[in-house]
Amino acid sequence: MDTIQQAKEKEQLSQSDLPETPVSENPPEAQEVCGQETPDNALEDAPQPLADTLPVPQLPQTEAEPEESEDAPVPKSRKLRPEGIMAIVAGVAALILIVIVVLCLPHFSVDDEDPESLPDYHQEAQEPEPTQEETQATETQPENPTIPPDPNPYGRYDFQYNSSNYLVLQNVTSYPGVDVSAHQGSINWKAVKASGIDFAMIRLGYRGYGSGKLVEDEYAQQNLSGATEAGLRVGAYFFSQALNIAEADEEIAFMLEILGEYHLDMPIILDWEIPADDARTAGKMDARTLTDIQLHFCSVMEKKGYTPMVYFNWHQSENLYYLSELEAYPFWLALYQDRMTYPWKVEMWQYSDKGSVPGINAPVDLNVYMPY
Repeated sequence: MDTIQQAKEKEQLSQSDLPETPVSENPPEAQEVCGQETPDNALEDAPQPLADTLPVPQLPQTEAEPEESEDAPVPKSRKLRPEGIMAIVAGVAALILIVIVVLCLPHFSVDDEDPESLPDYHQEAQEPEPTQEETQATETQPENPTIPPDPNPYGRYDFQYNSSNYLVLQNVTSYPGVDVSAHQGSINWKAVKASGIDFAMIRLGYRGYGSGKLVEDEYAQQNLSGATEAGLRVGAYFFSQALNIAEADEEIAFMLEILGEYHLDMPIILDWEIPADDARTAGKMDARTLTDIQLHFCSVMEKKGYTPMVYFNWHQSENLYYLSELEAYPFWLALYQDRMTYPWKVEMWQYSDKGSVPGINAPVDLNVYMPY
């Protein structure tokens, strides 16, 4: 018994000398089973799990997202720059403007405002058909004037076509010419001069027949300089829609501004016409008012050193003018035929609105000037 007790004490002393080993929270797989210790080599001889024996498939590698660090810059949120905002605003404004223009086109157009763009604005520039009473009379008398103007000294056979196919007086000095506007486009004035044309009446502008706006002819400056440089004598006219003296003064100032320093050696004209039934002048003019407008225009222009002239067609001369009051100034008649049948004296005759002239690529008005 003593021997056994001594052996146990020795064993306890030897174990106390050994260093303490920490107890793992996760004990090894070799655990006591049913109170028995597992031999050391039991782990090696034990069968391995299936997952450890099978090859592990290789998954495609993907780039790992970089870990955010406190020092890494924080990406800023995308914001519109001022330039981008302005571009968007400009685009929207342009779109709105286009829509407005498209919607307004049926109601307003520069061409529609131009009286000479209307196809029939010269429809009355022809000899009126005689009435039964007129056929019984020897000559046609204007309705308005109480005192008739001087009679026309030229008859239907006094004008003949010359070698250049322009109508001129026989055995009396006269000059063939044209009157032009933007509707003739760009003109080769040297070719016009070489064809036998002596003078050009150039449109300076017009008053819109609906809006009443004053508009400069887009070819006015080009035609003034081109005709002058080509050696033609130059006159000018403005397509008037003046309803009173005040509007006539506006048109006079507008004409003078366009002319600037240009010298005119032919007359200057306030071409007053009613171009259409829907014109602002339709039904709003009488002989007294229009005669006074022309007297005022001619007086102002004469004082400024120009030679004024009064333009009319046969209908206007009988219904919208007291010609006897305007006889101090030369007359310009629109009558589209090659026979002179008008009964009163005129100094210029616009005998065609469909003339053909070298250097002008559009139909053009032809005239003959016979100064007294």
